[in-house]
Amino acid sequence: MQVKIEESWRARLQPEFDKPYFEKLTAFVREEYARHTVFPRGGAIFHAFNTCPFDRVKAVILGQDPYHEPGQYYGLCFSVMDGVPFPPSLVNIFREVSSDLGKPIPVSGRLERWADQGVLLINAILTVRAHQAGSHRGHGWEEFTDAVIRCINDQREHVVFMLWGAYAQRKGAFIDRTRHLVLTAPHPSPLSADRGFFGCRHFSRANAYFRANGLPEIDW
Repeated sequence: MQVKIEESWRARLQPEFDKPYFEKLTAFVREEYARHTVFPRGGAIFHAFNTCPFDRVKAVILGQDPYHEPGQYYGLCFSVMDGVPFPPSLVNIFREVSSDLGKPIPVSGRLERWADQGVLLINAILTVRAHQAGSHRGHGWEEFTDAVIRCINDQREHVVFMLWGAYAQRKGAFIDRTRHLVLTAPHPSPLSADRGFFGCRHFSRANAYFRANGLPEIDW
């Protein structure tokens, strides 16, 4: 199957695109777009990959479900377009960045500035029906994003994985801790941020790891 995705990713993920589960997933997603309002717009499903080619990946932030309200999700986990109020989880992420690094809270919720520096911002599930959280679970996206993580784990070194919440931590359980840095914390949701996301210092810890391995830091 031919999938429109950045070439360095296509070359590595083509075996997934050729598997029966991905054909079924594609049929399901097409039907959903035909019958319902689905986020993100069709051309942005692989926006995270298109903004962060494989060879530039330095860090991975793994979300679970996309935002499901209009105007929010456009293909990068936790990110929102300019002019859209920051969702609570993004507010808490910026609060931790500010506390950790002494930086002001950003005025823009767009995280392409992170993606441009090598941060892959992916959800475990890449599409969602409007107003229905988790509506595209169990149709194949989870298998696909497992393959993405496995590809990075196997073919790259010194990548920082930020796994926030139990779901992300289970999904990243197979990552080789001898070759990569795996940082875990509760999810930044208001329901759990006070239980250890605040104060986790993942952003400074990531930069310390990059320095130790002779890699450029990320301007968070």
